[in-house]
Amino acid sequence: MKWVTKDYVHMDRVASPWLIKRFIDPEAEFVFVAWGKEAERPADAIPFSIAGTELGPHDADGTTFQKILKKYAINDPALERLGKVIAAGVAYVMHGYRPGADDHLGQVAVGLLAVSEGVMFSTASDPQILAAGFPLYDALYANFKVEVQLEKSGIKPPAPTRPGPGDKIDFLRQVLKDASR
Repeated sequence: MKWVTKDYVHMDRVASPWLIKRFIDPEAEFVFVAWGKEAERPADAIPFSIAGTELGPHDADGTTFQKILKKYAINDPALERLGKVIAAGVAYVMHGYRPGADDHLGQVAVGLLAVSEGVMFSTASDPQILAAGFPLYDALYANFKVEVQLEKSGIKPPAPTRPGPGDKIDFLRQVLKDASR
């Protein structure tokens, strides 16, 4: 299936294609239209983050990412956390939201925003931005899957028995593997 959004993708419009490709339509093809030319989008493509469409841009109903989660009834606590990160990043850009030191997801959002902007500035095209951004969202999703699993189980990572972080990393990789079964 074809999906269409505006060009110069960034944060929410990178996370949304990632979500689509990973959880809705593995064969998804993305098309980009110029800002102000949204009406010229392909008729056979599902629009997202385009004003006036079901999966419109971020507004009082949430980010495009959150709208996609809702429309496709994707109930995954790790994806919900990722949605909160994206919403915090949008709030940072649009409204000057500054997360406090105890706002874990807000702090992640600020870092993700910086990396997202760096990817946007250092690549030449929207498909390249998606290609560079997808591994970031894969990593964040894996991190949130581990966080959720640890919270759900009440398990704490083991204290190291050898130099370096090896025991903890091996343990957390196993937690992620178990959560993916």
